[in-house]
Amino acid sequence: MGWWEAVILGLVQGLTEFLPISSSAHIRVIGPLLPHGEDPGAAFTAIIQIGTEAAVLVYFWKDITRIVAAWFRALAGRDGADAKARLGAHSADARMGWWVILGSIPIVAGGLLFKDAIETSLRNLYITATVLAVFALVLWLADRVGAKRRELDSLTVKDAVLLGAAQAMALIPGVSRSGGTITMGLFLGMTREAAARMSFLLAIPAVLGSGVFELVTEFDSLQAPGAPGLVNTAIAAAVAFGVGYAVIVWFLRLVTQRSYLPFVVYRILAAGVIVALLAAGVISAT
Repeated sequence: MGWWEAVILGLVQGLTEFLPISSSAHIRVIGPLLPHGEDPGAAFTAIIQIGTEAAVLVYFWKDITRIVAAWFRALAGRDGADAKARLGAHSADARMGWWVILGSIPIVAGGLLFKDAIETSLRNLYITATVLAVFALVLWLADRVGAKRRELDSLTVKDAVLLGAAQAMALIPGVSRSGGTITMGLFLGMTREAAARMSFLLAIPAVLGSGVFELVTEFDSLQAPGAPGLVNTAIAAAVAFGVGYAVIVWFLRLVTQRSYLPFVVYRILAAGVIVALLAAGVISAT
């Protein structure tokens, strides 16, 4: 992989990570179309996501520090010594801290339990194309029937579990981590903006944890012959950070005014393009 190919993959990652169109599916397809002609792999994909999550940390820094401070304050008993107070009964920010922790459990457990399948069989492009199309229709339905009234401070334990389960579906390339979370949020009656913000916050521990885990466990394999290499991986992550930050700003403005229909259409078209490329023999399914 050349450095400019790393720039392209970082650009793709930054453009697609926060949109409900699956960044991992795009990386999976575009990698083989570049001159080096190979799938950059699940480890590379997870590691460069550190760049986009760094953009989330910067953009939501005030929210994150407020939530963390409130969570520790409640846990320490400063809002009340009883169990309900420590679990955020008197603070929406403290509750959000608990919801992020609770909602992160499914994707962490799934990532560890199905690590081999995630890195091999689930990266089959026929699966990717299928879930791109299927979950496009699910997103469309959620956007149509969702009440769009609930804000983040109304979330409950049940909501956190369901949102976490939806996020975990993104372990399959093509589902989209943000898309899964947003879709579930809409089904739960959240506003489009609240669902999008929750997808950003819920992703922080899961995506950063996955990226760091892959960096540590796959450090040697990244430098093996034919692998992306540490320098190229760092380049892609850096580009993803810059582009990702701009996408966050744009996306949050967009969802306050428009529906998710353009993303639904895009997902279906992308699925069709993948099938066409596979049928023409331009790329391999595995």
